[in-house]
Amino acid sequence: MEHLYVISYDIADDKRWRHVFRIMKGHGEWLQYSVFQCRLDRLRYVQIQAELNEAIHHRDDHVLILDLGPVDSVSPHVTSLGKSFEPMKREAMIF
Repeated sequence: MEHLYVISYDIADDKRWRHVFRIMKGHGEWLQYSVFQCRLDRLRYVQIQAELNEAIHHRDDHVLILDLGPVDSVSPHVTSLGKSFEPMKREAMIF
């Protein structure tokens, strides 16, 4: 079962920030500078958490992972100011 996650990060070093950005691009949709939304099953959640845990410096960096719940039943209410916001659409993903 997939859950919808919002993952944000504050990375103190530009090189590490780019590394974290590349990790995130492989798992989700970029919303803003350091914010992604991701549809992840349990295995992919564990994988991204391990990748991020290895990439960051725990004293200097910070990653927040918000679990919004099962994709099939979550209907997040989003208020967007400025550019329009499109929630992730359910679609098949081939790996």
